[in-house]
Amino acid sequence: MKISIKTLSACSMALASTQLKAEDPAPKKMNIIFILADDLGWMDCTLNGPNALYETPNLERLAKRGVTFNRAYAASPLSSPTRSSILTGQTPARTGITSAAGHLEEVKLLPTVAVRAQIGEKALPCVSATRLDTIVPTLGKLIHSAGYATAHFGKWHLGREPYSPLQHGFDVDIPHWPGPGPAGSYVGPWKFPTFKENYDAEHIEDRMSEEAVKWLRSIKKDQPFYMNYWQFSVHAPFDAKKKLVDYYRNRIDTTKAQRSATYAAMVHSMDDAVGTLLDEVDHLGIADNTVIIFFSDNGGNMYNSILETTKNGVKYTADPTSNAPLRGGKATVFDGGIRVPSIIVWPGLTKPGTRSDAMIQSTDFYPTILANLKISIPKNHAVDGYDISPALKGQKWERKSMFTYFPQSPRVPDWLPPAMAVHVGDWKLIRLFYQGENGKHGYLLYNLKEDIGEKNNLALKNPKKVKELDQLISNYINEAKVVVPEPNPRFDPAKYKPELIGIQIKADKKGKEE
Repeated sequence: MKISIKTLSACSMALASTQLKAEDPAPKKMNIIFILADDLGWMDCTLNGPNALYETPNLERLAKRGVTFNRAYAASPLSSPTRSSILTGQTPARTGITSAAGHLEEVKLLPTVAVRAQIGEKALPCVSATRLDTIVPTLGKLIHSAGYATAHFGKWHLGREPYSPLQHGFDVDIPHWPGPGPAGSYVGPWKFPTFKENYDAEHIEDRMSEEAVKWLRSIKKDQPFYMNYWQFSVHAPFDAKKKLVDYYRNRIDTTKAQRSATYAAMVHSMDDAVGTLLDEVDHLGIADNTVIIFFSDNGGNMYNSILETTKNGVKYTADPTSNAPLRGGKATVFDGGIRVPSIIVWPGLTKPGTRSDAMIQSTDFYPTILANLKISIPKNHAVDGYDISPALKGQKWERKSMFTYFPQSPRVPDWLPPAMAVHVGDWKLIRLFYQGENGKHGYLLYNLKEDIGEKNNLALKNPKKVKELDQLISNYINEAKVVVPEPNPRFDPAKYKPELIGIQIKADKKGKEE
């Protein structure tokens, strides 16, 4: 068999080409920085419209690098449940963590129904689990197992040891604190058991971002990393750097809903920490292969009061913030409690400086991150979130449904009895467990496109839509084996005061609920 010179030449070229390709450097693995603010409301920054008080230039700087989501939702209106949803891809209804209970002494891995309720309440609420079980394949565990360096900085609120970040896949945990907020204060001296300030009046976010930068610089070259920077800001206690409080005090209009100089200063320090991380990513030259996610664990706090002083020395009290035009805030399933600011920067997927109307939830980060890092999810681990990669790419993407479960009823503004909500497109249905007539559920139905403030309950006018969406809630409860509230056997109608709920469920002559 004769082989021509031409054939040999072609073979040589192909071999050379193969060798060149083999010598090409492998694409760098993507790093992940997950920045989670605490209690930062949808209107507590300059991402979702002009703001006369807050200044968040570093969030704007981050937004220029990626996509800002107009309809981003926490899976719960409280801290611990949303944090569990990020790490597991599951709703709080499935994780069993349904209240901010991660700091409690009692170790409780499964939710239960309360034994008692007040005789004027129609439903027995649920009692939350207090720990994120270490048998769960969390983001930290799966990414760490894939060879990534891992670290957690800041708030955890999912249990002290043996349920701390160190048991959930993170090599580093600073300040290793299980509490709902910083120990004692934001400005030193702090009261962390083993973590002390480096100088007088050191701010915890300055220190956390400094520790995060030190860790980033310690990672071996070319080793991928996953870092949680879960801020304490802007959760209570309400204190801030004096110079920042003075700065914002000169800008306060006491007739406005957002009128707390202290809270504005806290937002400022939160934003400064974001800037510190961005500066370091640029300094290390890793921006092209570093994903940065910014999110908040729930809506803004509207139920605490802060004692403020005007620049003229007049004292007044102010709510921390206002979520208007959204209704309600932290600890309620109205959108003010769950709709949050969000930015995702994913080089190669997101287009810089864009916005998206896709509805995303905190449950979506788990499947999205793992899918793009090519890390498999264990087959026996149910996931409620969706891979939102199409939305990151700017493609049209619409989720089927989104559930929010909150079987508690803390007495905050616009509070509700134990409830579960489902979003589908522009529609939102809230099921109020056993709040209707004759032991039936009560319902609130809103079209958020037409009524962003959830002021017009359309349940009576749209019984078919109520039935359709309520069936989705029932299906999910059955599939996920959700522990749900039960009728209160001690309920006394004479003690029932629906006017205290803030939204009344009445019945018309035909027995329909509204």
